[in-house]
Amino acid sequence: MNQSPSSPETRLRGTLSTPKIVFLVVAAAAPMASMVGTVPLAFAIGNGAGFPAMFVFAGLTLLCFSVGYAAMSRRIVDTGGFYTYIGAGLGKRAAVGGGLVAVIAYNAATVGLAGAFAYFAQLAGQAFGLDLPWPVWAGVGLLAMGLLGYRAIDLSVRVLAVLMLAEVGILVLLDGAVIARHGFASFPGVSFSPGAVFGTAVGVSLMFAFISYIGFESAALYGEEARNPKKSVPRATYISVVLVSVFYALSSWVGVGAVGPDRLQAAAGEQQGMLFFNLSDDYLGTAITGIMQLLLVTSLFAGMLAMHGAANRYLFVLGRERVLPRFLGAARTKSGSPHKASLTQTAFCVLVVAIFALAGADPYLGLSTTMIGLGTLGIIVIQAAAAVSVIGFFARRSGRHWWRTFLAPGLGFAGLAVSAVLLVGNFSLLTGSTNPIVAQLPWVLLVAAVFGAGYATWLKARRPERYTTLAAGAERDPDGAGAPADGPVRLVRPEQDDLAA
Repeated sequence: MNQSPSSPETRLRGTLSTPKIVFLVVAAAAPMASMVGTVPLAFAIGNGAGFPAMFVFAGLTLLCFSVGYAAMSRRIVDTGGFYTYIGAGLGKRAAVGGGLVAVIAYNAATVGLAGAFAYFAQLAGQAFGLDLPWPVWAGVGLLAMGLLGYRAIDLSVRVLAVLMLAEVGILVLLDGAVIARHGFASFPGVSFSPGAVFGTAVGVSLMFAFISYIGFESAALYGEEARNPKKSVPRATYISVVLVSVFYALSSWVGVGAVGPDRLQAAAGEQQGMLFFNLSDDYLGTAITGIMQLLLVTSLFAGMLAMHGAANRYLFVLGRERVLPRFLGAARTKSGSPHKASLTQTAFCVLVVAIFALAGADPYLGLSTTMIGLGTLGIIVIQAAAAVSVIGFFARRSGRHWWRTFLAPGLGFAGLAVSAVLLVGNFSLLTGSTNPIVAQLPWVLLVAAVFGAGYATWLKARRPERYTTLAAGAERDPDGAGAPADGPVRLVRPEQDDLAA
């Protein structure tokens, strides 16, 4: 029996408020993991004491992106996120290509976080006398992820809220201890001096800064599950970017002050992932450091769960529109969750982790960095495509604005494009691998995009009735002032569907 995209069996339940979406989005960025894992690397091999300014630059760039993203989210409501947005602005061929890139990117990011979770859970377990192989820890994490992903999203939100508040709270506690000891010296002016900011390896630092924001763009994925998507999605996007930017910039700045600008690069190069734990030993004591190590593990689990939710929704919407197998587009009647997509994504993670484990690969340097590198590149590429799609969408509609629908998304695209080029050029640095196979992984994204565009072209010629339903999210009428809730909706039908041809 054919099911329409609007039937209860293929629609997700609208229960999410703005704060709940913010928890989902910020948890995906994994603030603790970014501070402990990414920031010391940027200190050591990037522009050192000038790195906090990179968070400010990246935050402003992504705010520009968010302006256009928010303008689009007020008009397009669907669980397809970038897939639907790209379709509305650049055409269905680009949408299917972008959708397949998104599936690869978010699945890869989820697997990569599972590897990092297993690695640090093994270390934490050994510290507490529980020495288990890393595949066992990976299995525990994936089982918990699968159970939560199968259930209604409200349960995942509650778990993510607790974990996120705990990891942010302990880093704020560390910041407060540093400031209490050093006062204004905790904020060295050199971090924002032109000489430090634009010093050596500024491109590498910019790359690490953008990496730390991965996940913020997922607000639109929950549009179909939001109570009031016209308001919740743009608000959640803005709030998430501002919160993450302020937190990263201030915490990394305080880190510079705690270590000392002159000693920073040498100390970060020597201590690497232990830098912030050593600072915690000094400023808070070893007992708090033990808690921080556990919260790093829960931060990685929170990021894994949030990425799992994003990957599910891309699998769900592409299954619903039969780009991928149709069974993926089923929603659980009782909870309204994309349960079959969740089970499939969990099974995929288990399979990849098992392959790496049987090959004897290192869970961090072999599995985590490789998959997170691929996922990060893919997500930034489709972010850039989404920025261009905003311009294309409003170029053919009323409601155009020089800032919101042209200049801001244009600036966002420029920053994201530069970041994507830096990621490709420094892919071996990002993954920590010189394996020639790993070096070729970015080509997988290009192949997926080309295949998706080609498949959409085939559908247009051979299955036109299916082609017309691709990336056709609900478009809200901006003039529907007297309409209930968010105004009347209609399906997106781009007037220039061949923009991407």
